[in-house]
Amino acid sequence: MARKKVDASTKAFIKALDALEEERGITKATVLDALKEALEKSYKKNYLGPDSIVNVEIDEETGKIRLFEIKHVVDDVMDEDYELSEEEAKEIDPKYEVGDDVITEVSPEVFGRLAAIQTKQILRQKIREAEKEALYNEYVDKKDDIITGIVDRVEERFAIINIGKTGALLPLNAQIPGEVINEGQHLKVYVSDVEKTTKGTHIGVSRTEPGLVKRLFEMEVPEIYDGTVEIKSVSREPGERSKIAVFTDNEDIDPIGACVGPKGTRVRNVVNELNGEMIDIISWDEDPITFISNALSPAQVATVKINEEENSALVVVPDNQLSLAIGKRGQNARLAVRLTGWKIDIKSESEIAEEGIDLDADEAMNNELLAAMEETHQDDALVDESFDDESFDEEESINVDIEALREEHEEEDTDYVKVIAEEDEASEEDNEPEYDPKFDEDIDYDEYDKYYD
Repeated sequence: MARKKVDASTKAFIKALDALEEERGITKATVLDALKEALEKSYKKNYLGPDSIVNVEIDEETGKIRLFEIKHVVDDVMDEDYELSEEEAKEIDPKYEVGDDVITEVSPEVFGRLAAIQTKQILRQKIREAEKEALYNEYVDKKDDIITGIVDRVEERFAIINIGKTGALLPLNAQIPGEVINEGQHLKVYVSDVEKTTKGTHIGVSRTEPGLVKRLFEMEVPEIYDGTVEIKSVSREPGERSKIAVFTDNEDIDPIGACVGPKGTRVRNVVNELNGEMIDIISWDEDPITFISNALSPAQVATVKINEEENSALVVVPDNQLSLAIGKRGQNARLAVRLTGWKIDIKSESEIAEEGIDLDADEAMNNELLAAMEETHQDDALVDESFDDESFDEEESINVDIEALREEHEEEDTDYVKVIAEEDEASEEDNEPEYDPKFDEDIDYDEYDKYYD
């Protein structure tokens, strides 16, 4: 009977180790090491001293536990916790000499109720620490990637997304403006932050990062996933519009067509995932003049003059293309600036003629003209209420003629690849809701931790 009882206990022990490894991602070796440490600390605290030397061995297959006390044989005993006189050692075994270690096996049955409780508490703490470490190691490798989760909870300032073994925080300012998130909904999110804290592992996710657009195209377009087509850069204003620049070395493949897919199915899937956000797909080029011209699509560009020292460009467009190049509230120009990394100054042909700028002059003269032009317009071009928008970045130096903008109306594009939401863009301009982002400082992290601890 006793034999069967030992076998049953051993099986239960091994089964518990397997369950911890499968459910919490903690390896058997980690749990056994934690148990060894817990037994050693508890035995020292209750039966020896803090400086005592104790060694615990656990058989992984049988679960058998062996406990050993180790003491050094010395001439003069200074600390009885880990030292033993030569006379005492010879009483155990005459062969012991000064410098030897006396190893004595102790039965684990000496553990009383108090020692067992302490061992359990220490083991539980060690397992929690190992669990936190395993969770961090699992998700730190998923940073800057997409994971699919289920919305567990929706609050005014944040949502909690169940991503498997833990919950991830989706703040309001990381949600697509206008998107409605419901509990129980499956949602693709971009892992923007994985942080190890004293309370555990905090995983921050987002649906507004430009990286989300890139990863979604990698999922939808096989040519991007295998590296045949490369996404060179992405610029985005979440919920409204994005631009991506694509490139391939393979002359037999059209990078834009690959992203669009048969009858637009591939790009449409991305648009649907982004709550109807418009997406412009343009061709990347190593020539900055060509790249900047493409980035300002759907507008047709007449001339581009660049200043490499200032990393700026003067873009000349036909008079009837000015408002199209700038876009609603400067959106097209802003996205082009972020996509290319160049400061862009957009002017119509009539403005160039009025200011007497010679586009055929040498580079030095053009640099002077560009500098003078920048000084002339920096006080009035970005002050008009038509550009009074939170998302506008003054450092990007997009200068425009406001009067010309008022006279022109936006034109529909017929020459570039894009995806447009079904809503009327003119109606959106009149009734566009203001978005007041909330920041992480407003979030009650204690409530978040309480919910998931």
